[in-house]
Amino acid sequence: MKIVLATRNRKKVEEFQRVLVGAPLQLLDLRGYPDAPEVVEDGTTFTENAVKKALQVARFTGLPALADDSGLEVDALGRRPGVLSARYAGPGAKDRQNLERVLVELGECPELERTARFVCVLAVADASGQTQTFEGVVEGRIARTPQGENGFGYDPVFVPEGEGRSFAEMSPAEKDALSHRGRAVARFVAALHGHVGPVLA
Repeated sequence: MKIVLATRNRKKVEEFQRVLVGAPLQLLDLRGYPDAPEVVEDGTTFTENAVKKALQVARFTGLPALADDSGLEVDALGRRPGVLSARYAGPGAKDRQNLERVLVELGECPELERTARFVCVLAVADASGQTQTFEGVVEGRIARTPQGENGFGYDPVFVPEGEGRSFAEMSPAEKDALSHRGRAVARFVAALHGHVGPVLA
């Protein structure tokens, strides 16, 4: 089954390739479709954004498309940055600028109040407009300073529950076993093997 991953982000493509190893899929991505339009992520929830991306890419390519919208929810910040995670420090912001804004806003917030979670919603859609979604969540806390060089986004400041290291201090395999994206993909793969739902049938 050919499926188009609705992203041009090289690191995200690599992560999906790792977690989808062994799935009965031929994974393509938008780097092979240079004329594909940029999807405006203006939804108010991760699900809205993921479904919108998957639908637009499926209709453009004529193939089933897989999209995710992921982000960080920090309890002390009213669950911000949420759907704005990729651009929290402003349009065009780099990963480091986004995580630094979170650290500045948290300031000297006590350790017990630095709880947070990563959320990932995967949406798969076909060109006819049928969609399915799969969610993964990992609880954790925000470290006071960035730690580690692996991963991307907020990984250097996110310490998963029960761990003493940030995602950026873990190997790719260690992170995949715990991550929100890994959990959402596991649900997607289980549905794929079970031929569950109209898109995957």
